[in-house]
Amino acid sequence: MSARHALIDFDPVAFSLGPLAVHWYGIMYLLAFLSFWLIGNRLARTRPWWGWTTEQVGDFLFYGMLGVIIGGRLGYVLFYGFESLLENPLFLFRIWEGGMSFHGGLLGVIAAMAWFARKTGRGFWQVADFVAPMAPLGLAFGRIGNFIGGELWGRSSDAPWAVIFPGAVPPEAYSGQTLEAAWRSGLLDGYARHPSQLYQAGLEGLALFIILIVYSARPRPAGAVSGLFLAGYGVFRMLAEFFREPDAHLGFLFADWVTMGMLLSLPMVIVGLLIMARAHRAGAAG
Repeated sequence: MSARHALIDFDPVAFSLGPLAVHWYGIMYLLAFLSFWLIGNRLARTRPWWGWTTEQVGDFLFYGMLGVIIGGRLGYVLFYGFESLLENPLFLFRIWEGGMSFHGGLLGVIAAMAWFARKTGRGFWQVADFVAPMAPLGLAFGRIGNFIGGELWGRSSDAPWAVIFPGAVPPEAYSGQTLEAAWRSGLLDGYARHPSQLYQAGLEGLALFIILIVYSARPRPAGAVSGLFLAGYGVFRMLAEFFREPDAHLGFLFADWVTMGMLLSLPMVIVGLLIMARAHRAGAAG
Protein backbone atom coordinates (compact mmCIF):
# COMPACT_ATOMS: atom_id res chain seq x y z
CA MET A 1 0.00 0.00 0.00
CA SER A 2 1.30 3.47 -0.88
CA ALA A 3 0.28 6.94 0.25
CA ARG A 4 -2.96 8.35 -1.20
CA HIS A 5 -2.66 11.81 0.35
CA ALA A 6 0.11 14.39 0.12
CA LEU A 7 2.33 15.07 3.12
CA ILE A 8 2.72 18.80 3.85
CA ASP A 9 6.02 19.11 5.66
CA PHE A 10 7.73 22.36 4.66
CA ASP A 11 10.85 23.66 6.37
CA PRO A 12 9.61 26.78 8.20
CA VAL A 13 12.83 28.53 7.15
CA ALA A 14 12.66 29.59 3.50
CA PHE A 15 16.34 30.47 3.28
CA SER A 16 19.20 31.75 5.40
CA LEU A 17 21.51 34.70 4.92
CA GLY A 18 24.42 33.99 7.22
CA PRO A 19 23.04 33.96 10.76
CA LEU A 20 19.69 35.38 9.59
CA ALA A 21 16.96 32.80 9.02
CA VAL A 22 14.08 34.02 6.84
CA HIS A 23 10.85 32.21 7.69
CA TRP A 24 8.01 31.55 5.25
CA TYR A 25 5.63 33.16 7.71
CA GLY A 26 7.56 36.42 7.50
CA ILE A 27 7.67 36.25 3.70
CA MET A 28 3.88 35.93 3.57
CA TYR A 29 3.50 39.04 5.71
CA LEU A 30 5.92 40.88 3.43
CA LEU A 31 3.92 39.85 0.35
CA ALA A 32 0.70 40.95 2.05
CA PHE A 33 2.04 44.42 2.77
CA LEU A 34 3.60 44.64 -0.71
CA SER A 35 0.30 43.76 -2.38
CA PHE A 36 -1.45 46.48 -0.37
CA TRP A 37 1.13 49.04 -1.47
CA LEU A 38 1.00 48.06 -5.16
CA ILE A 39 -2.79 47.86 -5.43
CA GLY A 40 -3.29 50.92 -3.25
CA ASN A 41 -1.03 52.98 -5.51
CA ARG A 42 -2.95 51.83 -8.57
CA LEU A 43 -6.32 52.64 -7.02
CA ALA A 44 -5.05 56.06 -5.94
CA ARG A 45 -4.12 56.80 -9.57
CA THR A 46 -7.14 55.27 -11.34
CA ARG A 47 -10.00 56.04 -8.93
CA PRO A 48 -9.77 59.77 -8.21
CA TRP A 49 -13.03 59.84 -6.26
CA TRP A 50 -11.19 58.26 -3.34
CA GLY A 51 -9.05 61.38 -3.02
CA TRP A 52 -5.87 59.49 -2.11
CA THR A 53 -2.31 60.05 -3.26
CA THR A 54 0.39 57.41 -3.58
CA GLU A 55 2.30 59.09 -0.74
CA GLN A 56 -0.69 58.69 1.56
CA VAL A 57 -0.92 55.00 0.67
CA GLY A 58 2.64 54.53 1.90
CA ASP A 59 1.96 56.56 5.05
CA PHE A 60 -1.10 54.51 5.95
CA LEU A 61 0.73 51.25 5.27
CA PHE A 62 3.06 52.01 8.18
CA TYR A 63 0.17 52.45 10.61
CA GLY A 64 -1.68 49.48 9.12
CA MET A 65 1.32 47.20 9.61
CA LEU A 66 1.48 48.14 13.28
CA GLY A 67 -2.25 47.54 13.64
CA VAL A 68 -2.10 44.11 11.99
CA ILE A 69 0.88 42.86 13.97
CA ILE A 70 0.02 44.28 17.39
CA GLY A 71 -3.73 43.69 17.12
CA GLY A 72 -3.33 40.28 15.53
CA ARG A 73 -1.03 39.02 18.26
CA LEU A 74 -3.03 40.51 21.11
CA GLY A 75 -6.23 39.08 19.64
CA TYR A 76 -4.74 35.60 19.33
CA VAL A 77 -3.44 35.64 22.88
CA LEU A 78 -6.73 36.92 24.35
CA PHE A 79 -9.14 34.87 22.21
CA TYR A 80 -7.20 31.63 21.76
CA GLY A 81 -4.13 31.49 24.02
CA PHE A 82 -4.98 33.23 27.28
CA GLU A 83 -4.01 30.20 29.37
CA SER A 84 -0.58 30.13 27.72
CA LEU A 85 -0.17 33.83 28.52
CA LEU A 86 -0.96 33.20 32.19
CA GLU A 87 1.61 30.40 32.29
CA ASN A 88 4.26 32.44 30.50
CA PRO A 89 3.78 36.21 29.92
CA LEU A 90 6.57 36.15 27.31
CA PHE A 91 4.23 34.05 25.13
CA LEU A 92 2.76 37.39 23.97
CA PHE A 93 5.97 38.26 22.11
CA ARG A 94 6.71 34.89 20.45
CA ILE A 95 5.33 35.99 17.08
CA TRP A 96 7.86 33.96 15.09
CA GLU A 97 6.10 30.79 16.25
CA GLY A 98 2.89 31.87 14.50
CA GLY A 99 -0.37 32.62 16.25
CA MET A 100 -2.14 35.66 14.84
CA SER A 101 -5.87 36.36 15.04
CA PHE A 102 -7.72 37.95 12.14
CA HIS A 103 -10.32 39.45 14.47
CA GLY A 104 -7.61 40.98 16.65
CA GLY A 105 -5.79 42.24 13.57
CA LEU A 106 -9.04 43.79 12.34
CA LEU A 107 -9.43 45.72 15.58
CA GLY A 108 -5.83 46.88 15.25
CA VAL A 109 -6.40 48.07 11.69
CA ILE A 110 -9.62 49.85 12.71
CA ALA A 111 -7.59 51.73 15.33
CA ALA A 112 -4.96 52.55 12.68
CA MET A 113 -7.65 53.81 10.29
CA ALA A 114 -9.20 55.99 12.99
CA TRP A 115 -5.79 57.46 13.81
CA PHE A 116 -4.96 58.08 10.15
CA ALA A 117 -8.35 59.67 9.50
CA ARG A 118 -7.84 62.07 12.38
CA LYS A 119 -4.26 62.79 11.36
CA THR A 120 -5.23 63.64 7.75
CA GLY A 121 -8.55 65.34 8.47
CA ARG A 122 -10.59 62.66 6.66
CA GLY A 123 -13.77 60.93 7.65
CA PHE A 124 -13.32 57.42 9.04
CA TRP A 125 -15.32 55.83 6.19
CA GLN A 126 -13.19 57.63 3.60
CA VAL A 127 -10.21 55.73 4.93
CA ALA A 128 -11.98 52.43 5.63
CA ASP A 129 -13.63 52.22 2.20
CA PHE A 130 -10.31 52.75 0.45
CA VAL A 131 -8.48 50.19 2.59
CA ALA A 132 -11.14 47.45 2.53
CA PRO A 133 -10.61 46.15 -1.05
CA MET A 134 -6.89 45.56 -0.44
CA ALA A 135 -7.26 43.65 2.83
CA PRO A 136 -8.41 40.27 1.41
CA LEU A 137 -5.21 39.62 -0.53
CA GLY A 138 -3.26 40.11 2.67
CA LEU A 139 -5.53 37.56 4.31
CA ALA A 140 -4.89 35.14 1.44
CA PHE A 141 -1.13 35.37 1.91
CA GLY A 142 -1.57 34.83 5.64
CA ARG A 143 -3.60 31.65 5.08
CA ILE A 144 -0.99 30.36 2.64
CA GLY A 145 1.54 30.96 5.41
CA ASN A 146 -0.63 28.87 7.75
CA PHE A 147 -0.69 26.08 5.15
CA ILE A 148 3.09 26.11 4.67
CA GLY A 149 3.57 26.18 8.43
CA GLY A 150 1.23 23.21 8.88
CA GLU A 151 -0.97 25.04 11.38
CA LEU A 152 -4.70 25.73 11.72
CA TRP A 153 -5.43 22.61 9.67
CA GLY A 154 -8.83 21.29 8.68
CA ARG A 155 -10.99 18.47 9.96
CA SER A 156 -10.37 14.83 9.10
CA SER A 157 -11.26 13.96 5.51
CA ASP A 158 -10.82 11.21 2.96
CA ALA A 159 -11.35 13.56 0.00
CA PRO A 160 -8.81 13.07 -2.82
CA TRP A 161 -7.35 16.53 -2.12
CA ALA A 162 -7.04 15.99 1.64
CA VAL A 163 -3.49 16.31 2.97
CA ILE A 164 -1.48 15.16 5.96
CA PHE A 165 0.08 17.65 8.38
CA PRO A 166 2.85 16.30 10.63
CA GLY A 167 1.55 18.25 13.61
CA ALA A 168 -1.80 16.48 13.34
CA VAL A 169 -0.26 12.99 13.42
CA PRO A 170 0.40 11.45 16.87
CA PRO A 171 3.98 10.14 17.27
CA GLU A 172 2.73 6.61 17.99
CA ALA A 173 1.33 6.46 14.44
CA TYR A 174 4.83 6.09 13.04
CA SER A 175 6.67 4.70 16.04
CA GLY A 176 9.70 2.72 14.97
CA GLN A 177 10.13 4.45 11.61
CA THR A 178 10.47 7.93 10.21
CA LEU A 179 7.49 10.11 9.43
CA GLU A 180 8.28 10.00 5.71
CA ALA A 181 8.62 6.21 5.65
CA ALA A 182 5.27 5.81 7.41
CA TRP A 183 3.67 8.24 4.98
CA ARG A 184 5.08 6.50 1.90
CA SER A 185 3.75 3.17 3.13
CA GLY A 186 0.25 4.67 3.48
CA LEU A 187 0.08 4.28 7.26
CA LEU A 188 -0.77 7.96 7.73
CA ASP A 189 -3.66 8.19 5.25
CA GLY A 190 -6.13 7.92 8.12
CA TYR A 191 -4.84 11.26 9.42
CA ALA A 192 -5.56 13.22 6.23
CA ARG A 193 -7.37 16.53 6.68
CA HIS A 194 -9.04 19.26 4.70
CA PRO A 195 -6.53 21.92 3.60
CA SER A 196 -8.88 24.49 5.13
CA GLN A 197 -6.15 27.14 5.06
CA LEU A 198 -6.36 27.07 1.25
CA TYR A 199 -10.16 27.16 1.37
CA GLN A 200 -9.88 30.34 3.42
CA ALA A 201 -7.24 31.79 1.11
CA GLY A 202 -9.62 31.26 -1.81
CA LEU A 203 -12.79 32.46 -0.08
CA GLU A 204 -11.99 35.25 2.36
CA GLY A 205 -8.91 36.05 0.29
CA LEU A 206 -9.18 35.90 -3.49
CA ALA A 207 -12.99 35.70 -3.86
CA LEU A 208 -13.63 38.56 -1.43
CA PHE A 209 -10.92 40.64 -3.11
CA ILE A 210 -12.60 40.25 -6.51
CA ILE A 211 -16.03 41.08 -5.06
CA LEU A 212 -14.79 44.25 -3.39
CA ILE A 213 -12.73 45.44 -6.37
CA VAL A 214 -15.73 45.03 -8.66
CA TYR A 215 -18.16 46.61 -6.18
CA SER A 216 -15.90 49.60 -5.57
CA ALA A 217 -15.24 50.19 -9.29
CA ARG A 218 -17.59 53.18 -9.12
CA PRO A 219 -18.39 55.59 -6.27
CA ARG A 220 -20.44 54.08 -3.45
CA PRO A 221 -22.07 55.65 -0.37
CA ALA A 222 -19.67 56.17 2.53
CA GLY A 223 -19.34 52.94 4.50
CA ALA A 224 -20.85 50.64 1.86
CA VAL A 225 -17.54 49.08 0.78
CA SER A 226 -16.43 48.57 4.38
CA GLY A 227 -19.78 47.02 5.26
CA LEU A 228 -19.50 44.59 2.37
CA PHE A 229 -16.03 43.61 3.53
CA LEU A 230 -17.23 42.84 7.05
CA ALA A 231 -20.28 40.90 5.90
CA GLY A 232 -18.39 39.05 3.16
CA TYR A 233 -15.54 38.04 5.42
CA GLY A 234 -17.94 36.90 8.12
CA VAL A 235 -19.92 34.70 5.73
CA PHE A 236 -16.83 33.14 4.12
CA ARG A 237 -15.13 32.57 7.48
CA MET A 238 -18.21 30.90 8.96
CA LEU A 239 -18.42 28.65 5.90
CA ALA A 240 -14.74 27.70 6.21
CA GLU A 241 -15.21 26.89 9.91
CA PHE A 242 -17.25 23.82 8.91
CA PHE A 243 -14.03 22.38 7.43
CA ARG A 244 -11.52 23.78 9.91
CA GLU A 245 -10.50 21.88 13.04
CA PRO A 246 -11.44 23.83 16.19
CA ASP A 247 -8.54 24.89 18.39
CA ALA A 248 -7.67 21.90 20.58
CA HIS A 249 -7.86 23.82 23.86
CA LEU A 250 -11.26 25.31 22.94
CA GLY A 251 -13.03 22.66 20.87
CA PHE A 252 -16.65 23.28 19.94
CA LEU A 253 -18.14 25.97 22.14
CA PHE A 254 -21.61 24.39 22.07
CA ALA A 255 -23.96 22.24 19.98
CA ASP A 256 -20.95 20.22 18.71
CA TRP A 257 -20.53 22.53 15.71
CA VAL A 258 -20.22 26.15 16.90
CA THR A 259 -16.59 27.31 17.01
CA MET A 260 -14.87 30.43 18.31
CA GLY A 261 -14.30 31.52 14.70
CA MET A 262 -18.04 31.37 14.02
CA LEU A 263 -18.85 33.20 17.23
CA LEU A 264 -16.46 36.04 16.35
CA SER A 265 -17.61 36.21 12.71
CA LEU A 266 -21.38 36.33 13.18
CA PRO A 267 -21.33 39.88 14.59
CA MET A 268 -19.25 40.92 11.57
CA VAL A 269 -22.00 39.76 9.22
CA ILE A 270 -24.69 41.57 11.18
CA VAL A 271 -22.71 44.79 11.62
CA GLY A 272 -21.56 44.73 7.98
CA LEU A 273 -25.12 44.42 6.68
CA LEU A 274 -26.30 47.20 9.00
CA ILE A 275 -23.48 49.47 7.82
CA MET A 276 -24.34 48.80 4.17
CA ALA A 277 -28.05 49.44 4.76
CA ARG A 278 -27.32 52.68 6.59
CA ALA A 279 -24.87 53.79 3.90
CA HIS A 280 -27.33 53.23 1.07
CA ARG A 281 -30.17 54.91 2.97
CA ALA A 282 -27.99 57.93 3.63
CA GLY A 283 -26.85 57.93 -0.01
CA ALA A 284 -30.41 57.78 -1.29
CA ALA A 285 -31.49 60.55 1.09
CA GLY A 286 -28.55 62.70 0.03
